[in-house]
Amino acid sequence: MKKPAVDYRNFRLSKINSPEFSHLKLLIGWVVYFVMYFLTERLIPIESCHIIHSRLDDMIPFCEYFVIPYVGWYFLVFGSLLYFLFYNVESFTHLQKYIIFTQVVAMAIYILYPSIQLLRPDAFPRDNIFSRLVGVLYAADTNTNVFPSLHVGYSIAIASVWLKEKSSSVLWKSFVVIFVILVCLSTAFIKQHSVLDAFAAAIMCLVAEVIVYRDFWKKKIKH
Repeated sequence: MKKPAVDYRNFRLSKINSPEFSHLKLLIGWVVYFVMYFLTERLIPIESCHIIHSRLDDMIPFCEYFVIPYVGWYFLVFGSLLYFLFYNVESFTHLQKYIIFTQVVAMAIYILYPSIQLLRPDAFPRDNIFSRLVGVLYAADTNTNVFPSLHVGYSIAIASVWLKEKSSSVLWKSFVVIFVILVCLSTAFIKQHSVLDAFAAAIMCLVAEVIVYRDFWKKKIKH
């Protein structure tokens, strides 16, 4: 069994600034994000939102089965953060910085350029457990503040970190890449996002990649 890189049994709040546990402060980013998400969802009127739409959106059919990777994304995010938290603090730090960057950029855009998508079907073409699950997602998550897609942003961040993880196998890395692609596709197929949201997230992540992994890519280029 793999030994954890840090023994969190020794953690005390008084040790939060110590080299051993200082990376835990990055988790505060999630608290700030959820507070900002709550405020933007309730304080920005729908009338102020810009409609996000492209012709490609109309060509993509609704497919409720894509709710599987869409929901699986939550486990991917939580599981990846938890794994790196215990077994690779450096990768955890990179992933958290990557995610925080996407959160900050996305929230700034949500405030300065509020967005909404009107792609959700009025009625599901099929009645099954998957379409009902999509209905639950619709009820839990509004169709506002969609540009860029954080679902896509986090997914690209996770794929980036896992692909650089030396301890993970080629099989696992392949699984992560395929799953992340399915997650990105799922945002369009269950009509949670416009494809424009995904493209915006990809550009945002490109900038994050340069910032977070600047030293990594410098070494790659030199060699």
